[in-house]
Amino acid sequence: MAMQAQEIEDLIRAEFPNAKITITDLAGDGNHYAAEVIDESFKGKNRVQQQRAVYAALKGKMDGSQGELHALALTTKAPA
Repeated sequence: MAMQAQEIEDLIRAEFPNAKITITDLAGDGNHYAAEVIDESFKGKNRVQQQRAVYAALKGKMDGSQGELHALALTTKAPA
């Protein structure tokens, strides 16, 4: 079952309540999304640490071939 953009945002928002989050459905199919997450908590963390934190917030929705979310192009950064 495909996920909706709002579901993805809600999962991320639960872990990063003050983040600026932008979710884009890349293919219009509910399976291929891009997400940009800008959060103060990313300061001092490298990109891998930032992205791992966001993937953890997705609570396994991308795990394996049966995951609800097929693909997520993720951009993370601390605010300027």
